[in-house]
Amino acid sequence: MEQKIVDARGLACPLPVVNAKKTLSEFKESGILTVLADNEIAVQNLKKFAVQKGLEAWGKKTGDREYEVTIQVCCGESSDFRKWGSAGAGGTEEKKDFAQPEEPCSPDQRKKGLVVVLPANVMGEGDERLGRMLMKAFVFALTKEDILPETVVCYNSGAYLTCEGSDVLEDFKEMEAEGVKIVTCGTCLDFYGLKEKLAVGTVTNMYEIVEIMEHAESVVRP
Repeated sequence: MEQKIVDARGLACPLPVVNAKKTLSEFKESGILTVLADNEIAVQNLKKFAVQKGLEAWGKKTGDREYEVTIQVCCGESSDFRKWGSAGAGGTEEKKDFAQPEEPCSPDQRKKGLVVVLPANVMGEGDERLGRMLMKAFVFALTKEDILPETVVCYNSGAYLTCEGSDVLEDFKEMEAEGVKIVTCGTCLDFYGLKEKLAVGTVTNMYEIVEIMEHAESVVRP
């Protein structure tokens, strides 16, 4: 039985889940994944992630701001995770068919019709510094999804996200390399004096933005 440990202490959301997901994909046989965390939110997120994968997980507090999340990893006979099961400690393994094995993202793994709209360089209302942190975490988490969006639209102060100096520039470049179309409003770039600083994607106009959103099957706006 394999046993692996992920030290997620000190890591901001969504890194504890991202690192746990990466380590889970490395299991060749059934085993136990233990994730060390330093806050209850990370514990809750890790347990929810395990449930989404069809795995059983439980957490415990081991000290002051010290937590452990244990995930029971159950593989099929092959090592590619075609089958996942769920079993408690000492329980009987029940094999179920869940997701197909993860593979590196490629353009044909984008979700057709899924459009992500970013109208600002901050996420939500309130403290601007917190808003920037949340937007950075959102874009990073977006790159770690098994299925990427087809198009990302940036307008108003969201234009800053695709320009030089952006905290999420590398994440956008990673998505673009996987075939995601990234467009930024040209009027917005002009307004903020950013036209010469666009570093990823292409310039668009309001007519195209309207068309993209009209033909979208689903629109995500954080």
